[in-house]
Amino acid sequence: MTKTFKPISPKKIQDNPFVMLDNDWMLITAGTKHSYNMMTAAWGGMGILWKKPVAYIFIRPTRYTYQFTEKHDYFTLTFFEEKYREILSICGTKSGRDFNKMKEVNLTPAETKKGNIYFQEARLVMECRKLYKDDIREPNFLSKEPLKNYPLKDYHRMYIGEIEECLAEI
Repeated sequence: MTKTFKPISPKKIQDNPFVMLDNDWMLITAGTKHSYNMMTAAWGGMGILWKKPVAYIFIRPTRYTYQFTEKHDYFTLTFFEEKYREILSICGTKSGRDFNKMKEVNLTPAETKKGNIYFQEARLVMECRKLYKDDIREPNFLSKEPLKNYPLKDYHRMYIGEIEECLAEI
């Protein structure tokens, strides 16, 4: 059964972003219908930056999804009902580099009007155009050592994307 989605303004989203990210999780997807990958994330946020609705995400360079997010101008964020928790767990613990996630999780990929991938099983989709990226490290804030002395061995790339379209399940 194919779901029907309608475009909505990001300002019409009724969900609590703290629950959406920390409790519900999301799939970050980048690429095209011919080559894409997705990963589960529970870090991120939403807000207003430069008078634009934005979402921000964090991806380690060691993650397979990183190369897709680097290569493409867009990424999507998809949010699901609780019954998809096991699928989100698989997508967050197994790498698409070594494992065919799509075959295992049985999600139905779909394309936005701009050709970005989301999943028919979602309840909410955000299509984001990258505006900014930067690398962040997790320093020990209790240390008196200057941040410049922290090794860059474990870091995340932060992407800020303008939410250009939201799709909500009808």
